[in-house]
Amino acid sequence: MPLLIFLLIVILIAQIGFWDTLSAVLGGVLVVVLFLIVLALLAVLAGRYAWSRMSSRVR
Repeated sequence: MPLLIFLLIVILIAQIGFWDTLSAVLGGVLVVVLFLIVLALLAVLAGRYAWSRMSSRVR
C-alpha cells in the first residue's frame, strides 16, 4: 500500500509539478484533519446534551 501511494505521488509530480502536488496532498490531509475535528466537536456536544438530559431526570 505505501508503494502504491508513493507511485501515485511520483506520477502526480511528473504530471503537474512538485509544488502543485505538495499543495494537493497537504490540502487532502487538512480536509481529513478538519473532518476529524468536527466529528470530535459533535461528539462533545452530544455528550454534553446527553449529560444534561440525564442530570435533569435525577432531580
